[in-house]
Amino acid sequence: MIRIGNGYDLHRLVEGRKLILGGVEIEHSLGLLGHSDADVLTHSIMDALLGALSLGDIGHYFPPSDPQWAGADSIKLLKEVYQLVLDRGWRVVNMDNVIVAERPKLKPHLPAMIESLAQAMKINPDQISVKATTNEKLDAVGREEAICAYSVVLLEWVND
Repeated sequence: MIRIGNGYDLHRLVEGRKLILGGVEIEHSLGLLGHSDADVLTHSIMDALLGALSLGDIGHYFPPSDPQWAGADSIKLLKEVYQLVLDRGWRVVNMDNVIVAERPKLKPHLPAMIESLAQAMKINPDQISVKATTNEKLDAVGREEAICAYSVVLLEWVND
């Protein structure tokens, strides 16, 4: 048996915040605004994992109204979400992710993001694809007001 899930997340870019994507801090003059560290890539992956198993979304597990999640490290949250997947007898076959941002250029950081995500889920880096693109200066992402990410995950049943 297999299951497919997709995820999406978007956060506003602001001054005075760190830019963290896939658990990797990236030097930039702006960072993502959110209740946690606002790591749109990791949030998108978590929603895809949860969606594949009809478990809701990350807001259900880590509500922004709950002060315990203020400034939370999204990689730690990903570990919790992936444990839910494992506990139900599933594992990641592969995932494909796209980050949409005008700046900074993300290509040099993609291998570190893949490694960070693979370590968090204890899977092989070759099971994870992370790509980056721009919105060609269109919409809020194109105007450098936000960054978003899209994720698709394929899970397979491993318990008999």
